[in-house]
Parts: sequence; C-alpha cells; structure tokens
Amino acid sequence: MVTETDTKVHAEPRENFGKGFARRLRAAGKIPAVIYGHGTTPVHVALPGHQVSLLIRRANAVLELELDGKQQLTLVKDVQKDPVHQIIEHIDLLVVKKGEKIQVDVPILIVGEPAGDAIANLDATSVSLEVEATHIPQNIELDVEGLEDGTHITAADLKLPAGATLAAEGDLLIVAIAVPSSAAADEIEAADGAAASEQSAESDTAEASE
Repeated sequence: MVTETDTKVHAEPRENFGKGFARRLRAAGKIPAVIYGHGTTPVHVALPGHQVSLLIRRANAVLELELDGKQQLTLVKDVQKDPVHQIIEHIDLLVVKKGEKIQVDVPILIVGEPAGDAIANLDATSVSLEVEATHIPQNIELDVEGLEDGTHITAADLKLPAGATLAAEGDLLIVAIAVPSSAAADEIEAADGAAASEQSAESDTAEASE
C-alpha cells in the first residue's frame, strides 16, 4: 500500500512534449515533471500519479527519484493544477543533496486557545527557514494557550527545530491575539450594565436612608 512516507519514486524519462502528449500521460495515470538545479541540464520525466499525489499533500515534499538506475534527491518546488478540476498538470522538481541547506517556507500550525474571548489572528501562514534538505519540518507549532488580548508573536519568537535557522525578518508578525469587536462590545455592554445596576442600588439605598 502506497503511503505519504514512501518517498522512493520511480521516474521514467520522456522525450515527447506538448499538451497532447501530456494529456495522454495523465490519462495513463502519470504526471509530467521536470528536474532542474545545481547547474544540471533540465530532465523531463513522468511520475506515478497516485503515489506522487499522496506525497505532495505535505508541504516541501522531498522525493527520492530512481531514474535510469540512478538515485536523485529532489524537492517539490512547484505543482501546477487545472484551476477547475484540480488535476495535477505538471510538477517542477529541484535537485537537492543530503546535507545541503536550502530555504523553504514552512507552514505555521496554531495549537491551544487564547484567554477569554480572545482569538489568534494568523497574520503569516508560513515562515521562511533555512534547513537541511532531508530534515524539512512539516510545520512549526505555535502554542497560544492562555495568551492575553494584545499579545503579538513575531518570527523571532518561534521555537524552531534543531538545525533550522530563521530566514525571514525577525520582526515579521506571525500571530496577533485580539478580542473580536462583537465580543468586545458585549463586554463593554456587560460592564455598563453592571455599573448601571450598581448606581441604581446606591440610589435605592440613599432613598431608603432619607
């Protein structure tokens, strides 16, 4: 059974191009792709559609290609899809090497709940990191449990995995903790109501003492 962890992919070289040939490839369950980078001549290949479709669900997927009996490590750099049917039309693969540091955008994953009625407003959905090609984190967890209204978290505040360094500006806003305007209005109304009740009680007490 093919899973998202089966990164070894058999790639077939292709010499035919054009939309018609690409359609025939896709009809046969394969995906057209091109491999480039590290000063190499671009190589056009066909990839197994079902397996690769599973693998690219993960951001910054690394594929261990087997091509003409040789192994080639590649990073999924771009996935082109049909805007209507969302069928994968083409994939760009960047040549990478084990131990090489590369720059990638890693998704931010919010965990926990802020204090009270506050919510976590995600200002940046990902952050740019420099990481080793074969150790790209799936996401960066950001714990907002119990954080108060008005709290701002920047890229410099993120806890990065070992070996990763921040490539984005440290003052890049990631999350802002805030109470939604409707909730804020409800709090003000409740406070005003409590104050009015207190004033009314004080007035009744004063009248009773006269």
